[in-house]
Amino acid sequence: MTILVLGLVLGGTYALLALGLTIQYGIARIMNLAYGEMTLAAAFVLVFLFNQLGLPPLLSILFVAPAGYVTGWLLYTVMMRPLVARSGGGGKLELDSILATFGLLFVVQGLLLLFFGSNFTSISYLDRGVSVFGVTVALNRLIAFAVCIVAGGGLALALTRTRWGLIMRAVALTPGSAPLVGIDVTRVARQAFALGTALAAIGGTSVAMYQTFSATDGVVFTMKALVIVIMGGVGNVPGALAAGFALGLIETFVATVIDPGLTLAATFAIFLIVLLWRPEGLFGRRA
Repeated sequence: MTILVLGLVLGGTYALLALGLTIQYGIARIMNLAYGEMTLAAAFVLVFLFNQLGLPPLLSILFVAPAGYVTGWLLYTVMMRPLVARSGGGGKLELDSILATFGLLFVVQGLLLLFFGSNFTSISYLDRGVSVFGVTVALNRLIAFAVCIVAGGGLALALTRTRWGLIMRAVALTPGSAPLVGIDVTRVARQAFALGTALAAIGGTSVAMYQTFSATDGVVFTMKALVIVIMGGVGNVPGALAAGFALGLIETFVATVIDPGLTLAATFAIFLIVLLWRPEGLFGRRA
């Protein structure tokens, strides 16, 4: 029960982070290697607002999430749109986006080190224990889990039950045919990239509520999100959510039963197995 409860709480954060990367790649065709740095930037902003201004984390999300969306919108317009135009709609965009965001990774990381330093950071926010099915869980973890469930679940419903979501899925499945029915593919791709950045920001706020982190940890979040995207199937939103919870359970099991130092090794071992055995993902590729 301890593994189940703590694994699901951790998996909620992973699922939300993977959902943002899934949307960015599945719809905008941008493989964003700076995704983890965006997550950390939001986490550091929340810490600053909490320590310097006394703003509660739940209130900070109302500012951080829109700021993440605007940041993603500007990044796509200034940095990604020229790559899209140059690629001509071919597979060259994936390679160019990997190279471009790899450089962006170090730019953002350098700025984080400049403004926040290299020390590990955390906040003391509602860290008292609460009993859940007989398992003591920190209240801040439960709040972070609730934030991830509301954000991720709400977006999943919007993608599957609204006309806006139908347009998003149409661009993900057939970007070449979408303009034939009046869909502005560039506008939808920009929205998807901005939305993915907003999800990274929300994920960063949930991380800051209960985890200790530093300015150089972004690559870990990026790689874990990428592992989940591959496990769930590229562009598969329900698959990303399910794989995120699965990874949280697996890491908690390894840390509890075997050795905490092997959690990262277990994550990438699963990634290699899925990549070799079922490269389309456990749930298949779709929008």
